[in-house]
Amino acid sequence: RLLDPPIHEFLPTQKQLNYELEQLRQLRSTVSGMNILAEQLPELKKITETRKVDEVIKQKEVMLQKVNTLHEVNPMLGHRGVRLGITFPEIYSMQIRAILEATAICIQDGVQIKPEIMVPQVSTVEELNRIRSYVDQIQQEVEAEYQVPLHFKFGSMIEVVRACMRAHSLADSAEFFSFGTNDLTQGTFSFSREDAENKFLPMYSEKGILHNNPFEVLDTQGVGQLMKLAVEWGRENKPDLKVGICGEHGGHPASIRFCHQIGLNYVSCSAPRIPIARLAAAHAALSG
Repeated sequence: RLLDPPIHEFLPTQKQLNYELEQLRQLRSTVSGMNILAEQLPELKKITETRKVDEVIKQKEVMLQKVNTLHEVNPMLGHRGVRLGITFPEIYSMQIRAILEATAICIQDGVQIKPEIMVPQVSTVEELNRIRSYVDQIQQEVEAEYQVPLHFKFGSMIEVVRACMRAHSLADSAEFFSFGTNDLTQGTFSFSREDAENKFLPMYSEKGILHNNPFEVLDTQGVGQLMKLAVEWGRENKPDLKVGICGEHGGHPASIRFCHQIGLNYVSCSAPRIPIARLAAAHAALSG
């Protein structure tokens, strides 16, 4: 999966930078005073230079300006995933090149490998096509450099409600789908997981408004129906489309059973959940 988190997770905070700038400005005042004292007392060497402190302050000010420019009110619904890859193409290009160069090296070493490049937060086929153009260009460059043919799959995360509704067109460009049910659940319910679980979901469960935490047990009546439609519409366009699920729901037995019923090919989950997931998948297959 190409980079998914919002950009703010990789940047220093405004609060942190403002604090560092304040400390540096105080340091500059202190250093200036010490240098004046050194000039008045020739026997003392010049202790340091304010110029060096000024350089650091300037760097921090530039960084703060950039952080302020990139600041978002709701970053989880903003500048992340494929949107970040399009506005800063060098980020995705770097990741794609790393994947394809690693593939080429493995092939040269006799290791047969076929990676799958997955684009997160897609809502339109145009977004997917834009990233595919990066992939095609870098593939040509890597094949020319390493003199080996590269084989891989290119697919889309389905974690935005609109992506479910546009699955037929997304299948034009995607060789596989992978449902990101954590984000899809948040978008479908209009819940922030962190806030919901800490504020009102326990009460909803207690009062019978929701029988299960939808972030732990797949909501088959809402989120599940979106998934079912996406599978059907995607395979109308591309019958051999591989479809799976990744996220916490991929390790839950009841969720796995539902995924089997709507025709998913695989589930992906965290390592500790793999034994339960394999058992649940086998049980679902035997039950029909």
